[in-house]
Amino acid sequence: MKQHSVPASGRSVDISDWRPEDEQFWESTGKRIAYRNLWISVPALLCGFAIWGMWGIITVQMLNLGFPFSQAELFSLTAISGLAGATMRIPASFLIRLSGGRNTIFLTTAMLLAPAMGTGIALQHPEWPLWVFQLMALWSGVGGGNFASSMSNIGTFFPKRLQGTALGLNAGLGNFGVTTMQIVIPLVMTVSLFGGLGGEPMTLVKDSGWIFGKIAAGTPTWVQNAGFAWLLSLVPLSLVCFFGMNNLTTVSPHIGGTIPAFLKIIWLYTLSFVPAGIGLYLYLPAPSGLGVLNMWLAMPLIIVSTLMVMKLTAFGTMKDNIAAQFSIFKNKHTWAMTVLYIVTFGSFIGFSMALPLSITVIFGISHVPDASGVLQHTLKNPNAPSALTYAWIGPFVGALVRPIGGWLSDKTGGSIVTQWISAVMVVASGAVGYVMWLAYQSATPEQYFLVFMLLFVLLFTASGIGNGSTFRSIAVIFDRQQAGPVLGWTSAVAAYGAFIAPVVIGQQIKAGTPEVAMYGFAVFYALCLLLNWWFYLRAGAEIRNP
Repeated sequence: MKQHSVPASGRSVDISDWRPEDEQFWESTGKRIAYRNLWISVPALLCGFAIWGMWGIITVQMLNLGFPFSQAELFSLTAISGLAGATMRIPASFLIRLSGGRNTIFLTTAMLLAPAMGTGIALQHPEWPLWVFQLMALWSGVGGGNFASSMSNIGTFFPKRLQGTALGLNAGLGNFGVTTMQIVIPLVMTVSLFGGLGGEPMTLVKDSGWIFGKIAAGTPTWVQNAGFAWLLSLVPLSLVCFFGMNNLTTVSPHIGGTIPAFLKIIWLYTLSFVPAGIGLYLYLPAPSGLGVLNMWLAMPLIIVSTLMVMKLTAFGTMKDNIAAQFSIFKNKHTWAMTVLYIVTFGSFIGFSMALPLSITVIFGISHVPDASGVLQHTLKNPNAPSALTYAWIGPFVGALVRPIGGWLSDKTGGSIVTQWISAVMVVASGAVGYVMWLAYQSATPEQYFLVFMLLFVLLFTASGIGNGSTFRSIAVIFDRQQAGPVLGWTSAVAAYGAFIAPVVIGQQIKAGTPEVAMYGFAVFYALCLLLNWWFYLRAGAEIRNP
């Protein structure tokens, strides 16, 4: 199916004349098209975040339903989906230039149907081995990858003076997928959403919850709806993307038609699963893997191998385009902004993934000493707060303030906003660590829960504002051709926060020292505060406060 390029005033999905910096063009033609693509992009990205992040909630309910997996194994499911989503962002950051915005957003949104259905089927079979659930978590990474292509696409539609706001809206409202998922999944698990077609319920063996409070043990629960429910939105949304969005041939000059564009997307996404799968096999302990690499070796191995696989297997115009986009790695600002984006988005998505299970493990248990004075972490806490009642609040606030970060940065400059939020995160993460330490030594940990949640909301608020500020800086530092790939690349690396946070927090909880994880994050934020000052705020900086 060959596509035809026409000026923006035409009706083809391809637009060949795009001049957003031309005020007359923008007001007469560009503005309408840009905002139409933005408002379709937002719900598509929201669903991507929901599918990617759903294992943070599913694992809590698997624990409550008595699935035969340990806490560490459940944390691994959340970490696997986080790692897969981050890895898939690497090829996703190149997709817009290779295949066009409309083609990419449609196909990657439609791809979400597979992990949604697969997860729903697997959750009906608690007797299935762990590797099946790990495979579904890996597959859910498609949703995480979509962020890189979505942001690369939307930035090209808007003039630079509006890019901070536009990108903040796309990312901020898209990030509501995390909150939407954390509210919707506990809700749909309480009803037989699809009747006989949706399968039989399971019975809670532990108290669960939803936005309005606790759900008592013994209640029937349709855990499979955590996957199946997304079919109701993904099918119509995919059609809207296909018929309502546009490709900009000024950005994507070698699309080659719809089918070739789809094949390029499928090829690159398939390639990204190979290094992710191999890396996870080397990282995960037996029986799922070999357990020969730690996290800090597995991640760079997966990142480098994904890039190399893409470069070596590219063909035709893909080869030239990928080679051209690899030029971003020669720019020192690519690396500076990558680290700074880990502070903001890496924290947001990492804490979103890890918080529900952390609440369950830290506050759902009474931590009491045995006869020899050694603390035990096995006795159920009768006054425990439900993770499914509260975990959505932090990501909701973080997503809500994200457009504010873009707006503030458009007014004052991105780096000064990044500096302030980094300082807040240093203090807040250290304070969270101290509260975790108090709770994990208490027979009544619920007394610390309010302070714990307030501090986490502060962390989410700061990270949300910082997301907008880093977007603004990237849009100003890099030209239009490089800004999209840089946004995609930085978001890919930062998304490994969804892997790091569950693993680090899970490991420290297992060691009995959950506070150490938060103290480590505080040290990292402090170092990034210095990095931001050196590159963008000091008197002799090459680019000041972009």
